[in-house]
Amino acid sequence: MIIKRIGLRLVTMILLAAGPVWAAALGTSARSIIPGEVQQIISVDYRQVSQSSVAESLRDKILPENLKQFETALRSVAIDPEKEIDQLTFVSFRDGPQLRFVGLAQGQFPLKKIFARLKARKTKATRLRGNYLYDMGSGGLRMTLLDSSTMLFGELPSLTAALAARDGELGSLQSNNTLLDLMPEVESGPIWSVLDAAGTQTMLRAALGDAAKLADYETTKKRLLASRYTMDFADGVNFNLDVITSDSMTAATLSRLVQAGVMFKKIQAAGAEKIALDSLNVDSEGDNLRMRFKTDDKNFESLLNSDLFAAVSR
Repeated sequence: MIIKRIGLRLVTMILLAAGPVWAAALGTSARSIIPGEVQQIISVDYRQVSQSSVAESLRDKILPENLKQFETALRSVAIDPEKEIDQLTFVSFRDGPQLRFVGLAQGQFPLKKIFARLKARKTKATRLRGNYLYDMGSGGLRMTLLDSSTMLFGELPSLTAALAARDGELGSLQSNNTLLDLMPEVESGPIWSVLDAAGTQTMLRAALGDAAKLADYETTKKRLLASRYTMDFADGVNFNLDVITSDSMTAATLSRLVQAGVMFKKIQAAGAEKIALDSLNVDSEGDNLRMRFKTDDKNFESLLNSDLFAAVSR
């Protein structure tokens, strides 16, 4: 009974880990300002959210509080996220014992309106490593414009680390070969993310729920190296996840663990839950666990509105 909820939990928790993720390849300037001790990068093509009712529904269901704060803060400085932001990239990284978060927004910002609003609010700039920082007035977030179309945002310690990486005083993403090697396979997609070993373990532990307590998983998790996923809404909902493990035996063991949970749950599944499980394919290929989830807009909307989705997304 310990794995009876693994199937849909695995789908929904990974979608929740993705957050509001709708993006393109990171440029050199973005890579240089991301600290090297990355746990996860999530990149979002923000314009596509407004083009898909399913994408908007997913975002409304699971939008994390920090992004809600950021959207509110953007509007407070005269930026309309839906109209003036093209891409959002969120990064979690380790700064000593702390896990910190920093974000990059790219778009066509109305600079005159922004600075007029900041002046009207009597927001004074502070300087850090040659950049002007502005309080965004929400949750301790600050922002700085790297150029006319790129904004860096986060709390002060996060911005300090990011700018230090840019200035060469900390290692940047450019020195993280593990994640750099994963990115070419996914970063051309409209939605993509990469996670390191610790991030992958955290994601799967949450996704597996009680099944993560099994001895097989306790042994297997130590051999999880990284993961990557893409998600798009061009033809229904498509979610593709690869978990990179140390060897083919580990990938096969993890695949069997997930498959067993899915098969068990299908026996009792009905409605939106059964649709989700029928739409999920799990297998292994070499040293990779592969998950493929595909369904149409209508069925995914039903899943979003189900009691089961509400239960596993809390």
